[in-house]
Amino acid sequence: MKIDRLLAITMLLLNRKRISAMELSERFEVSLRTVYRDIEAINQAGIPIASYAGLNGGYEIMDQYRLERQYLSLEELQSIIIGLKGIRSTVGDQEVGSLLDKVGALVAKSEHHAANNQLIIDMNPWRQGTHDKEKLNMLRTAIKDSKQVSFQYISSQSEQSIRTAEPMSIVAKGFGWYLYGYCLLRENFRVFRLSRMKEINVLSQTFERKTETIETLQHGWGNHEPHSLITLILHAQPNVQAQIEDYFQPKQIDYQPDGSMMITATQPDEPWLHGMLLSFGPSLRILEPPHIAAIIKEKAEKIVQLYSNH
Repeated sequence: MKIDRLLAITMLLLNRKRISAMELSERFEVSLRTVYRDIEAINQAGIPIASYAGLNGGYEIMDQYRLERQYLSLEELQSIIIGLKGIRSTVGDQEVGSLLDKVGALVAKSEHHAANNQLIIDMNPWRQGTHDKEKLNMLRTAIKDSKQVSFQYISSQSEQSIRTAEPMSIVAKGFGWYLYGYCLLRENFRVFRLSRMKEINVLSQTFERKTETIETLQHGWGNHEPHSLITLILHAQPNVQAQIEDYFQPKQIDYQPDGSMMITATQPDEPWLHGMLLSFGPSLRILEPPHIAAIIKEKAEKIVQLYSNH
């Protein structure tokens, strides 16, 4: 519809420094003559659009012009824009981009610079390509359409299985993305780490969304079965301070006069914990509990044995 196109053109002009008639023509799949008529109609509606000729020419809205924002402050609008940009960078969603245009249109161009680069949200891991985005978009479609998904999954214990699930929510937590849903194999709610999901297929079978909420995640977050909690007491050398502060909260770290650190933290007794502790190498010593120290010692001995054979 023409009114939708006029509104979309206005939003684009409010968020872009300058845009050419050709780009508008290609974006909205209309002729250049239609673009000229649309720009004239927007001008007549009281929105001041300037036209520039030449190689870098095009259309531009006056810097001080903005749509009326009655209920949100500039700071609140900027916070919304920052959040939307973070989501768009992760999932590449066209709808999010359209919403970003609309919200951005409420901020005058002269005000945009105030928030630029002050805070950037980017949940993409450094190594990510398009593969994770494809997974995310596939799962989001399944959630929206209430369709079951099947996939190959490898657990934290390296056990492989084929799962069918009723997807409920996608969650970004810590350093990864997770799918929260009802697992038909386990007949209960489960959390699946996206990086461990392979060969995802959206099935034709639909389901009725269950009433349980995302708060169910609090019971054994990131795992299939509940694990007991243990209290770690660790002694770390000064050379791993940065890594220690990445993993542990300030209140869990007691800095010693010699620069070393004593760490007391409660953690789930899970296999990933062993890998995390091993990553510190000889710069970390486990004082408590003894069975965790024994596990780390055994793994270290196996590593030594592996390389001593060469």
